[in-house]
Amino acid sequence: MGGHQTIDVRLAAAHAGWRLDRALAAAVPTLSRERLKSLIRSGAVHASGKAVRDPATKVRGDEHLSVAVPEPVAAHNEPQDIPLKIVFEDEHLLVVDKPAGLVVHPAAGNADGTLVNALLHYCAGQLSGIGGVARPGIVHRIDKDTSGLLVVAKTDVAHEGLAKQFAAHSIDRRYLAIVSGVPKLSHGIVDAPLARSATNRKKIAIVEGKRGKRAVTHWKRLELLRDAALVECRLETGRTHQVRVHMASIGHPLVGDPVYGRSRTKHSKLLKELGFHRQALHAAELGLTHPVTKRRLSFSSRMPPDMQELFNALGV
Repeated sequence: MGGHQTIDVRLAAAHAGWRLDRALAAAVPTLSRERLKSLIRSGAVHASGKAVRDPATKVRGDEHLSVAVPEPVAAHNEPQDIPLKIVFEDEHLLVVDKPAGLVVHPAAGNADGTLVNALLHYCAGQLSGIGGVARPGIVHRIDKDTSGLLVVAKTDVAHEGLAKQFAAHSIDRRYLAIVSGVPKLSHGIVDAPLARSATNRKKIAIVEGKRGKRAVTHWKRLELLRDAALVECRLETGRTHQVRVHMASIGHPLVGDPVYGRSRTKHSKLLKELGFHRQALHAAELGLTHPVTKRRLSFSSRMPPDMQELFNALGV
């Protein structure tokens, strides 16, 4: 069994009346508030020798507490030397330009060979564990067959800060998509709630009512192609398969999409000739506020060669 480290904390008189998790976060800056909440609930925080299990407990101030922090559990994932294209890195986070075909984290059917395996090797133990050992550092995902930019947390503080930005929809994410058919309008908004399909668990569907989670996509037509168009999609929310489902819902599924595209797509002959076997979707822009330095960071990634080749082939 792993051991633990005990941190002795002295809360100042000024902390009187504060929530326990907030007071501890102020006193122990190396641990995030979310991490402290889970430690409190697990009985790891003691006052006068007794466990305090409610993060909302009001503190008296000018008192001693002890926090037992378990040693990190080793992830079962194997570090693997998989090449990564790193766009940005500092001690808190890194931004990766993910190739199409790379799964983000291990799951049934993809036990290894994932971005997480590559990150475990590259970062050598310096990944935030707040997301659970199965997916260290992962704050958001992009589909296996979607290429482009992804931010990864290296510290718990960065993980919590980025998660808050994703929850507040303040992260700027823009995708380039090649859609089937030419949208009549130059731009539009799809505001349609999404959830797992009740009939096919592998698919996401537009679902009204309590089960559906709000999903909003702002799209803009960039280039007219041959019975297709290059479209920019800006995500206001980031749901699984959001761009794919939303564009299909307005009659313009992504070219090459094996799940939401039409079964006998009008571009099937060209796709076969090019050997293009994925949805034509690329996470091209990512903008965020650095959770520690508070600097605004912006990144962009060019269309990968396979999608560029498809774009050229569909050129008018």
